[in-house]
Amino acid sequence: MKISVKVKPNSKENVVEPAGEKRYNVRVKEKAIEGRANEAVIKLLSEYFHAPRNKFVLIKGAKSRNKIIELF
Repeated sequence: MKISVKVKPNSKENVVEPAGEKRYNVRVKEKAIEGRANEAVIKLLSEYFHAPRNKFVLIKGAKSRNKIIELF
């Protein structure tokens, strides 16, 4: 399953908000430096979906706020 994620790094809290079918807005505390925000997004999504972290793969948007993440 592929999901579309819009990320807001450097937020006050870690939150996953549904924004439509297979679309999510994710706010993470980490800054977008050296992939730390991407790792925080994967961790937060794994908790949200109750799935292991290794089941999530960043397909597109490693350096963008808009990302495509695949869940196996």
